[in-house]
Amino acid sequence: MRKLRLRSFALLLTAFALVGAACANDNPTANGGSASAGATGSTGAAETMLDRIMANDQIRISTDPAYPPQSSYDEASGTWEGFDIDVAEEISKRLGLSQPVDWQTPSWDVLTAGKWNDRWDASVGSMTITKERAQVLDFTDPYYYTPAGLAVQQGSDITSLDQLAGKTIGVGIATTYELYLERTLNIPGYDFEYLVPADVTIKTYDTDSSAIQDLVLGRVDAAFSAVPTLQGAIDNDKPIQLLADPVFYEPLAVAVDKDAPLDPTSLVAKISEIIDQMHQDGTLTALSMKWYGEDLTTTTQG
Repeated sequence: MRKLRLRSFALLLTAFALVGAACANDNPTANGGSASAGATGSTGAAETMLDRIMANDQIRISTDPAYPPQSSYDEASGTWEGFDIDVAEEISKRLGLSQPVDWQTPSWDVLTAGKWNDRWDASVGSMTITKERAQVLDFTDPYYYTPAGLAVQQGSDITSLDQLAGKTIGVGIATTYELYLERTLNIPGYDFEYLVPADVTIKTYDTDSSAIQDLVLGRVDAAFSAVPTLQGAIDNDKPIQLLADPVFYEPLAVAVDKDAPLDPTSLVAKISEIIDQMHQDGTLTALSMKWYGEDLTTTTQG
């Protein structure tokens, strides 16, 4: 990582939260269980997203079924696993919910666009806090930080970032990696250089895993993703290799729709409180070590 630093992050997150509170709308309450005593208005309907989640005894979480080691779904066994999966399940547990997480799998571009139409409550999917996303989504405090980097085919003649000039790079659509290549990435509180040449061709995919697969097949010259995702592919015998050092680090947080029919403010605050507890008691560090073999829960990597 080069020329990357964290500045007044807590103040920026507070500002986003205040904007989110102002954006709460008056749409009718979505279908769901009745709110519990002390959490309802005069009509008996839940007044906030947190009220409804507590009343339903379940939270609906969106994540990516093909994004290991962050999250993946095994069709054969019908099980979910990954760092984000464990984090989401721990959040559910600490909310006091007894029903299992209700997993949802929308595409990434739909997630980052906001206006979720009450189809899920929160995204626990390694989403980076950016200025543009914060206009439509409320973010919790970050729960970890990942390095972003590139990979090329094993044995490639491309051995440095400058050699990517004129090449095709595969990325997940609507990701920070696409924004970086477009040179429009804005992560509040961070300064970084654009180290990848400007004259590259960007090829987008529904998920990073698809970009990596096309790299394996030689359909692109490089793939751009979170380094743990690229390393996970290498560990699973994909014939690719990392190219150079990470180009930037990014803060990853739980996201909630600003345009939700019920006020999301208290839910964002509660999950932020839980994330802080998980940082303090070492839970996030332990999960990071389990899935990544290193502690990615602080900003000291850069």
